[in-house]
Amino acid sequence: MAKSSSLNVRVVEGRALPAKDVTATVWRSLSPFWGEEYTVHLPLDFHHLAFYVLDEDTVGHDDVIGKISLSREEITADPRGIDGWINLSRVDPDAEVQGEICLAVQVLEDARGRCLHCHVLKARDLAPRDLSGTSDPFARVFWGNQSLETSTIKKTRFPHWDEVLELREMPGARSPLRVELWDWDMVGKNDFLGMVEFSPKVLQQNPPNGWFRLLPFPRAEEDSGGSLGALRLKVRLTEDRVLPSKYYQPLKELLMESVLRPAEEDDASPLAVLEELTSGDCRQDLATKLVKLFLGQGLAGPFLDYLTRRELARTTDPNTLFRSNSLASKSLEQFMKLVGMPYLHEVLKPVIHRVFEEKKYMELDPCKMDLGRTRRISFKGAPSEEQVREASLGLLTGYLGPIVDAIVGSVGRCPPAMRLAFKQLHRRVEERFPQAQHEDVKYLAISGFLFLRFFAPAILTPKLFDLRDQHADPQTSRSLLLLAKAVQSIGNLGQQLGQGKELWMAPLHPFLLQSISRVRDFLDQLVDVEGEDEAGGPARALVPSSVTVREGYLLKRKEDPASLATRFAFKKRYFWLSGETLSYSKSAEWQTRSSIPVSHIRAVERVDEGAFQLPHVMQVVTQDGAGTLHTTYLQCKNVNELNQWLSALRKASAPNPDKLASCHPGAFRSARWTCCLQAERSAAGCSRTHFAVTLGDWSDPLDPDAETQMVYRQLLLGRDQLRMKFLEDSNMDASLEADPSATEGTCPDVLARQREVAARLLEVLEDLDRAHEGFQQQEQGRVTPAPLGP
Repeated sequence: MAKSSSLNVRVVEGRALPAKDVTATVWRSLSPFWGEEYTVHLPLDFHHLAFYVLDEDTVGHDDVIGKISLSREEITADPRGIDGWINLSRVDPDAEVQGEICLAVQVLEDARGRCLHCHVLKARDLAPRDLSGTSDPFARVFWGNQSLETSTIKKTRFPHWDEVLELREMPGARSPLRVELWDWDMVGKNDFLGMVEFSPKVLQQNPPNGWFRLLPFPRAEEDSGGSLGALRLKVRLTEDRVLPSKYYQPLKELLMESVLRPAEEDDASPLAVLEELTSGDCRQDLATKLVKLFLGQGLAGPFLDYLTRRELARTTDPNTLFRSNSLASKSLEQFMKLVGMPYLHEVLKPVIHRVFEEKKYMELDPCKMDLGRTRRISFKGAPSEEQVREASLGLLTGYLGPIVDAIVGSVGRCPPAMRLAFKQLHRRVEERFPQAQHEDVKYLAISGFLFLRFFAPAILTPKLFDLRDQHADPQTSRSLLLLAKAVQSIGNLGQQLGQGKELWMAPLHPFLLQSISRVRDFLDQLVDVEGEDEAGGPARALVPSSVTVREGYLLKRKEDPASLATRFAFKKRYFWLSGETLSYSKSAEWQTRSSIPVSHIRAVERVDEGAFQLPHVMQVVTQDGAGTLHTTYLQCKNVNELNQWLSALRKASAPNPDKLASCHPGAFRSARWTCCLQAERSAAGCSRTHFAVTLGDWSDPLDPDAETQMVYRQLLLGRDQLRMKFLEDSNMDASLEADPSATEGTCPDVLARQREVAARLLEVLEDLDRAHEGFQQQEQGRVTPAPLGP
């Protein structure tokens, strides 16, 4: 059993930022669009979240434009979280504090009067004030008109002082105790790190003893009034308790039963009931969790087939098939992103890189053409509109040709699980719409997902699909938009060519029409695959064994029991990750490589910054043939790179047996673990390992307990609706009398099965309720966990 606290953050866009040559993530824009989404796993005692907007400069330090600060209370005030525009505020160095201090205070009386003993033990997670990423902290204690200081601890954000400062009370009114932390600087003034203050009443009745959060100096909150611009944010905090696997087994079995039942029972399955209880954003989250849950059970194919049958059963017009944000369309979209990202990269990355590197000007829309653009870089004068159109057409077809070639030639590289899912979809649609006039529907069903929901969005925003590290500048972004529109038209099999408002795309139509026949042949080959079941199991499908899924420079430090190893022991190495090995050498060109078999990996986890006084560090725990555990520490250059490597390594090692249930988020240094201070190197881990990752929903490997817990929470939200709709006979009978057509086409047997399923779901929910209550009471030291229900 473990508690988890995760924060879903979507940084949508900015507006009205002050002119500071803004080139951070979105180039040369004062109203940038990011659209980036992160899921961050947080410590359970987190209390504050801050967003900083910076102007990236190639020379010197980046300029801080402003920040947004959100307290835990503000985020949790609405269960749906925060969604809207928030003004940036100015950044005050004295208000930029973080961390905690550990104190033990005693107030004593003797013949000379009152005496205060302030035992300054240690502090943790202090703000880094020096260029080295650390600080040189010391504490200053004030009581009345007296003050004393501790010694200065150099180059650390986790100082240990263990010093007792003694102050005597002077005549007059009783005074509060204030403890300030400062970063000592040899040149210039010291930097403020935070403070805590205790009133005379607290000192007298309940002297401080423990950890206390550092606060900024009290001051009136300054409102910029929007002069620094604003960010549009979506922030939602999820806090949950994930129970041991056995407690979720009954709910898992109910869900799995849905896809294994005969097709005629689809309307009365637990999944059908669950789908009726969800909508909107909840449906998106539910689709993601269900896909991963069924993928982990080797049943993603039957699950998607079940949803397809339900979607087809309620679709009368083939033109509207999968056009809504139903659970079926959301689930198949997430399935592609989960298993098909390496395939997407292999197909699109070469051309996307060309577009970014060449930065060619392309435009077909006469309303957007910049006829003076060529004149600025040539002495031949401004070109005509027709010349710009012809040049742009040549450039666009020059990029589209390789894109189409790569797609239609990728049948053998498409993951088998995706091909099997498309084969099932093709067959079901053909059975539902067999008429000759609907010949294209079976192709459109597949291309609608593969082209319109996979390839085209990745071309439009390659940063969000990890095809590029940065967003495109405005010119490149426009080129990508034109390419994405063309790929969409190909995916629609040319059905909308010449229609709508974008008639200026007409010069591309001949090329698009030539590509459509090739795409049809490609789709026929794609679904021509043997097998009905999910090939190779879900975990093995996540990362191909022979394909390099991630590579780049990292700083590496291998655990060395014989030495203390300072933070400077990290060495720069170039890493390659495939489904078989994690290999590395001194450089990308170096011939000699060392390697770690992926099959030996037992955990991939973050490392606390305090372990080595370094940010963005992760650990790869492996087990050799003798059963001995080894830990390799790797430092990434930023949080995004850390998240991407965590995701890739966890996916690559997903099928490994004997994964560790817990590990140490710190390091064993100075004869103890920096995280839990245990003195035994072999001590059991103090933190649960995670098989969920932090960057984007489709990057998450599988964590069936956490996924089932989310389904349980969704069912809890709809429990009252479930009772009213299916179990309260008087309500159902009354609704039938008032509107007999409400159940038209629903036979009594289906209604009976729906009631039976609803009753079973409610019984499972009650068992999980009891289990959660039991563990909560156990945490409070009262009783043992509740047993499983019958």
